[in-house]
Amino acid sequence: MKQFLLPAALTALLSSPLAAQDAGEEGNDPSLMERGADLFWEGLRQEMAPALEDLQDMIGEIGPSMGAFLSEMGPALAEIAKEVEDWSAYELPEILPNGDIIIRRKPKENAPAGKEDEAEEGVTEI
Repeated sequence: MKQFLLPAALTALLSSPLAAQDAGEEGNDPSLMERGADLFWEGLRQEMAPALEDLQDMIGEIGPSMGAFLSEMGPALAEIAKEVEDWSAYELPEILPNGDIIIRRKPKENAPAGKEDEAEEGVTEI
């Protein structure tokens, strides 16, 4: 249901100014279909209002801590990003039981037997 509400809300927000312009240009009263559509979108806006308010509250709570995280970790992450040339050459990070995070290089498909040892040396520990 939530997957339907977001696109519907966006459509409602974008279509209401257009509907108001059309009705004002013609000078006629809106048709029964137009009034029904307006009532539908208004009801949808009222249904979405609490969810949007909750989202704003959540962003207000998370925002300061996210800013602090980015100010502390941002420079370190930027340095790591400069050193890695091709992210697709690495597997997903793995967290070990002791808390270490390792990122392994993906094995090369057609590498000779001696080259596999080099791939193991490519383990980056954070």
